Amino acid sequence: MKSLYERSLAVLPPVAQRATKLGIVKGNGAYLTDENGEKYLDFAAGVGVVNCGHNNPVVVKAVEKQLHELVHGGHNVVYYPSYIELAEKLVARVGRDYKVYFSNSGAEANEGAVKLALSVTKRSGIIAFTRSFHGRTLLTAAMTASNAQYRKNYEGVLPPVYHVDFPDIYNTSLTKEKEVARCLGQLEQLFHNVLAPSQAACIVVEPVQGEGGYLPAPKEFLVKLREICDRYGIFLIFDEVQSGYGRTGNLFAKDHYGIQPDVLTSAKGIANGIPLSAVIGKKKYMDQWEPGAHGGTFGGNPLACAAGSAVLDIMDDDFLQHVRKTGAYFTAELQKLQQKYSIISSVRGLGLMIGIEFRQADGKPATELVAAIREEALNEHLILLNCGVFHNVIRFIPPLIIERSEVDKAIAILDKSIGLSLKKAGEN
Repeated sequence: MKSLYERSLAVLPPVAQRATKLGIVKGNGAYLTDENGEKYLDFAAGVGVVNCGHNNPVVVKAVEKQLHELVHGGHNVVYYPSYIELAEKLVARVGRDYKVYFSNSGAEANEGAVKLALSVTKRSGIIAFTRSFHGRTLLTAAMTASNAQYRKNYEGVLPPVYHVDFPDIYNTSLTKEKEVARCLGQLEQLFHNVLAPSQAACIVVEPVQGEGGYLPAPKEFLVKLREICDRYGIFLIFDEVQSGYGRTGNLFAKDHYGIQPDVLTSAKGIANGIPLSAVIGKKKYMDQWEPGAHGGTFGGNPLACAAGSAVLDIMDDDFLQHVRKTGAYFTAELQKLQQKYSIISSVRGLGLMIGIEFRQADGKPATELVAAIREEALNEHLILLNCGVFHNVIRFIPPLIIERSEVDKAIAILDKSIGLSLKKAGEN
């Protein structure tokens, strides 16, 4: 009998690049089961989606209940309870001066956030950062600057977006203060030489860069961005598609920094696997978004909203405290590996959004080694993903429900995988 991968070759295009060839038929907690009955410890979580664990029973029960009441009503046609209830819960958690618009994906949410900024400010300038990832639609691909592959063949029709550097304090000879000043200097130079600040509608930033390498922004950087946006009347948009929903140990990464954006976007973990995203913007701006200026058929589907409501119920203070404690333990164990293997150049992250970067003695990215480590780990039934513009960072995004025993298991497999990969490569 052909595997799911073999069957896919006849009917699926190669455009959706997959991290493994696994055919998965079941998920439970932090584990996936393949078509041969083999279990895998999943430290990818569907790329940071199933934060409450695969097939979380509370979420499943909520979706099952909604399934028997209303599957689709169309938020452009009617109002229904799960949509309103989720919006109410989100506003209660984010801030009473915010309102919510639901879409389906992170890219849709990011497009919606930028459209809101363009509509309200009546300006056209969009500013983003190097190494950023905001999606693959034309607008979000234009904002993305982590991999030229995402923009290849589309350049001629991408909307204009201005990019400046995002501070990387782990790969610079500068101090943190000077690295932040360098990047902010680029922004001021952009305003002086290219785009007048009076023409800038928004600055879009990931508080913790995802695809770009799991780089947390220095707090000083985000504080200055907030000040600059206030000075010039520019929307500050936080893309929290990957960093949101408990991933950093707070409901949103903004809570870690103590900074309120004008708009934040959410997706991935928002409904634990059911497609849903949200544009969460300040009331004074959302109330200016004209009827019909944005829309969509499936955004805020009743099933997705029911799942999203259950997720927020799960993510109470105890849940987030668990993420912070487990993340701190995991980071400390990874730092022990860093002491053992000099090829690990840095360990960084917040909560359970952790990255470890691999660089050779000469400073060059150890891209091939990371690919080999991931393959060795997969052989040991641990699913890992990489990131970074050179693909030399292993990112750890497990379900947030993981226990220390599962962290220990992952560390042991990682240790073994690094050792084997270095041995095969003939390195120490």
